[in-house]
Amino acid sequence: MNAPSALLSVRDLKVHFKLASESPWPWEPPRVLKAVDGVSFDIYPGETLGIVGESGCGKSTLARAMLNLIPPTSGSIVWQGQEMCGASAGAWQAARKNVQMIFQDPLASLDPRMTVGQIIAEPLRTHFPKMGNVEVMQKVRAMMAKVGLTEQQFNRYPHEFSGGQCQRIGIARALVLEPKLVICDEPVSALDVSIQAQIINLLQELQATMGLALVFIAHDLAVVRHISQRVMVMYLGRAMELAAKKAIYQNPCHSYTQALLSAIPLPDPRSERNKTVQLLQGDLPSPINPPSGCIFRTRCPKAEAGCAQQTPQLRALNPETQVACLLA
Repeated sequence: MNAPSALLSVRDLKVHFKLASESPWPWEPPRVLKAVDGVSFDIYPGETLGIVGESGCGKSTLARAMLNLIPPTSGSIVWQGQEMCGASAGAWQAARKNVQMIFQDPLASLDPRMTVGQIIAEPLRTHFPKMGNVEVMQKVRAMMAKVGLTEQQFNRYPHEFSGGQCQRIGIARALVLEPKLVICDEPVSALDVSIQAQIINLLQELQATMGLALVFIAHDLAVVRHISQRVMVMYLGRAMELAAKKAIYQNPCHSYTQALLSAIPLPDPRSERNKTVQLLQGDLPSPINPPSGCIFRTRCPKAEAGCAQQTPQLRALNPETQVACLLA
């Protein structure tokens, strides 16, 4: 049996921002903030890729660059065999029918002047302007029912809903076009724990019924473990490890991944007291002036002199694990 083709292939993607120079001399080059610095991965039909890392590591910038909401500096984004980096606005408009996004702040991502029905119908009217009003309303009501909203809420405004309900509206807006890939940018980080579980279960149900592929970005490693098939760990704009869920949680290969997993609280008090937490030394370096060689070496307990000389790239340790570490 042939392996399935990737829906989306990202290769050596970089997003750099030029900042104003602090030097008084006009010939001094501008400073560059490397928000995403050479990330590569594939997403396959029906799977969920989890992306984790501490704040400022470039997760959200990567998500927006994948949709050209932030133009990439360089690299390759191939959607179903079509190169999208440098593509026209019309090509991106056509691709976005099949690639949608759910944002982190559920209320801020909704237009307060539009009703729920208008918000969910907006993508249909944008991408299918010839679709009749009756058909649009049928699709909107059907999608509202799928995400747990009632028909009585059709004409209400976003401020009348709780955070969890607003996120359901955002999910309905993203899925009403029946896309093939949905990018979830920390969709549960602003919600209570019980509501988080409801939204995660809803996404899994919709994924199963609609055949969706998901990119799920989060801080919570326990949530990522619950929903993902593969996990990518990011640090300072680069991918440190990319592996199948079982491999990365049972046998993490990168020191940064090991430190993140050791910080997950355990439900058993005795196990929680007896576990060993790997504390990272020092602060997160500035992405404007990252360390030479391996960017994690300044906080890595295993770093050697050679780590400052060579920048490690993701390499396969086995069929399930890729790691960016010279010592792994």
